[in-house]
Amino acid sequence: MKPRQDDFNVRRAHLADMTDAQLKTYFFELTDKLVQPMMDMAKTHTTPAIERSVLMRMGFSSQEAKAITDRLFEYNLLSHGAGHVVYRHAKDNNMSIREAGHDLLEGDAVHKMTEVFKDA
Repeated sequence: MKPRQDDFNVRRAHLADMTDAQLKTYFFELTDKLVQPMMDMAKTHTTPAIERSVLMRMGFSSQEAKAITDRLFEYNLLSHGAGHVVYRHAKDNNMSIREAGHDLLEGDAVHKMTEVFKDA
């Protein structure tokens, strides 16, 4: 087996004169660069599973969250955030979060929310 070329000292040359505090700062700068694309994607992309999870944390059961998420998906509202749509409907109509979620499943409430979010 051929011995490995050890280039550690060459690769670390730009780090050799840094203090521990500078190395720590540099580490977090590199970490921020690594994580930033994921953060950007998280701001603009969601999944039904994430939206169901949000609704469950708002007090809906798993079955209710799935039904609301599916309904919002049908009307292209999921990209605005299921929790946001439910909250906005509750706020606009002076009702509880649970009432708003159930209202979105029945009747014209979901149509009203498509109007609210059409320009957003």
